[in-house]
Amino acid sequence: MLLLVGLGNPGTGYARHRHNIGFMAVDEIAHVHGFSPWKSKFQGKLAEGKFGTEKTLLLKPDTYMNLSGQSVAEAVRFHKMELAQVIVFHDDLDLAPGKVRTKLGGGHGGHNGLRSIDGILGADYHRVRLGIGHPGRKDLVHSYVLNDFAPMKRTG
Repeated sequence: MLLLVGLGNPGTGYARHRHNIGFMAVDEIAHVHGFSPWKSKFQGKLAEGKFGTEKTLLLKPDTYMNLSGQSVAEAVRFHKMELAQVIVFHDDLDLAPGKVRTKLGGGHGGHNGLRSIDGILGADYHRVRLGIGHPGRKDLVHSYVLNDFAPMKRTG
């Protein structure tokens, strides 16, 4: 079994924010792979499906970013999962928009959602770092991540 967690903040006001790219990623996985409808469970929204023969759960915590670990921990403990079965999708300021990197374990890099998970479960889970770019100055980071992506320009 796998648990794929998208980090973000619940509610329509946050839906298109850069900080919610984790939610966007698991929404797309659910859509493309025909997962079940989302239901409320583990202080979040949960969808079920399969990758090949592997049962897979998708989770979007409703606890807000800074308390994401509470929701993830409930799901992990209920299903008696090892941390190696958990894959967390999250925004990463240090990667250019559109860049994706994966890693197992590591530090939270100042990301409050990862910090919350690390504090409750430890850091030995998989991470999918989704690049959102950096605004250029540290004092602009908070408003940058809590704003929508710039509109896409169509070419051709």
